[in-house]
Amino acid sequence: MKFKGFISIGFIIALVILCSDNSLAQCAMCKTTSESDLANGGSIANGLNTGILYLMAVPYLVLMTGGYFFFKKPIDAKVKVLLNKYFSKTQ
Repeated sequence: MKFKGFISIGFIIALVILCSDNSLAQCAMCKTTSESDLANGGSIANGLNTGILYLMAVPYLVLMTGGYFFFKKPIDAKVKVLLNKYFSKTQ
């Protein structure tokens, strides 16, 4: 079972390495427009950076919310067992 996990992780790492040069590409038109606007005192580049940060934050928020609800039930069950074990009303 562990061997399959190592193969899967190795495959994912190889896939990321092989496809990484596409992620280094950048839209030349967007870059030149934002650089020239920023040099002329405009605010398009600031809005572009804010949009990028917004798009980066949303997946993390979704994953954190999902993780909270996924792990909440088992943790609540363990806390309930411990409370019943150490703080039962029959003492």
